[in-house]
Amino acid sequence: MPMPAEAPLPMVPAYRKNLPLVVLDDDPETVEVLTNRLDHAGFPVTGMTDPTRALEAVGGGAWRAAVVDVKMPDLDGLAFLQKAMAVDPGLYVLLITGYYAPESAVDAVKCGAYDYLAKPVDFSRLIKSLDELAQLFTVRTHIHDLEEQLLPHLEFHGIFGKSPAMLEVFDLARKVAKHYTNVLVSGPTGSGKELIARAIHQMSPVSGARIAVCNCSALVDTLVESQLFGHVRGAFTGAIDTRAGLFEYADGGTVFLDEVAEMSVGMQAKLLRVIQNREIQRVGSQETRRVNVRLIAATNRNLRNEVAAGRFREDLYYRLSSMEIRVPGLAERAGDIPILVRHFLKKYGEAYNKHFRGLTRRAQMVLLSHDWRGNVRELENVISSAAITASGEFIHVSDLPEHMQNPPAAAFGGDESWRPLPLAEVRRIHIQKVLEVCNGNRVRAARLLGIGRTSLYRYLRRSPAQAKAAGSSD
Repeated sequence: MPMPAEAPLPMVPAYRKNLPLVVLDDDPETVEVLTNRLDHAGFPVTGMTDPTRALEAVGGGAWRAAVVDVKMPDLDGLAFLQKAMAVDPGLYVLLITGYYAPESAVDAVKCGAYDYLAKPVDFSRLIKSLDELAQLFTVRTHIHDLEEQLLPHLEFHGIFGKSPAMLEVFDLARKVAKHYTNVLVSGPTGSGKELIARAIHQMSPVSGARIAVCNCSALVDTLVESQLFGHVRGAFTGAIDTRAGLFEYADGGTVFLDEVAEMSVGMQAKLLRVIQNREIQRVGSQETRRVNVRLIAATNRNLRNEVAAGRFREDLYYRLSSMEIRVPGLAERAGDIPILVRHFLKKYGEAYNKHFRGLTRRAQMVLLSHDWRGNVRELENVISSAAITASGEFIHVSDLPEHMQNPPAAAFGGDESWRPLPLAEVRRIHIQKVLEVCNGNRVRAARLLGIGRTSLYRYLRRSPAQAKAAGSSD
């Protein structure tokens, strides 16, 4: 007589293996029961009765979740929760208690607990909560893997970005690189102007030739002239030999003048002559030399304003700005922050022989709410220093600079210059500021505002009275 077939064992969801967790209770029997059942359910689980030892393991990033008893003699569950959150803000803590009360549950959740369960433990509810977390971590793992695969495709000659503002910069740089003679790259300090300049050179027909870089703000006029055009022996004190300048050095290639607005008006006149005639004259020499170079100038100033103020020659401005590329500040491309963070984590993880999986949720929120006045350069410095101090796989808020851990009150609306305005007026001021940032380019402004061009034109056509009426009707 054939034996009856055994009922098939229920399938264990694969995502549960992505949630390593600990069961912490001072009662060994409770620990044994829960760990056995959770292990059978497919979770990588560890059982412990010593909260101090458990905290040490939490600091090492051993687990992503913890099931903790509230009443323990050495360290109760709420105290463990607070200490664990300070050590690893990414840890999810589920508290269990034999003295359940709704008020206690609310207090526990306010303190940061993910769930609050009564004893004897409703195992189906515990599994449901842990399944939610396991699926969350599985999705995050997939996103992390996809970001790792996507990162190389978001690189443009060493520059990372996917925001509309940066994609427009990349597209314009590609077009300019084929034909440029003079290019002006503008944008705030630390936004990556030199990287854009190098990318233009690398994509140009003269990419095989040299690119020479001069920081105009770091040298006085006499040294700038010698640096750019060269000098002959005895031309000035200290000129013990004859040297070629950067224009001769880069003949056939590209000269990059960083912070060109820092040049004196007299030096600007000499630069204009070189651009017009394509010939240079070494300091102390009467001989002129022909040079064939492409010129890229960069500035963090508004050159139109500098021309109006008489600090920059108008004819030189028009020579340089026949083709202008404006690199947006990081505040204008906040969507690129996660990509840049991923890139810098990988870069400095390799430099310091560490492996980083990312930032904790709180650290991410701090980065996204920061104003980034130093732009990409500031972000890189923040990640670089955090990578040095971090001890686990995640960057915590405590790894960030102190001024970011404790931002001033003004960052949260405490600015004394604030005053109440009608909504329509706030909208009008914001649109005008975005237009100024985009140098009057309405297509780019509409993209940054997230509205269609037609909507932008409609807002711009409204008179103040119409705007006020619209605001009251809104």
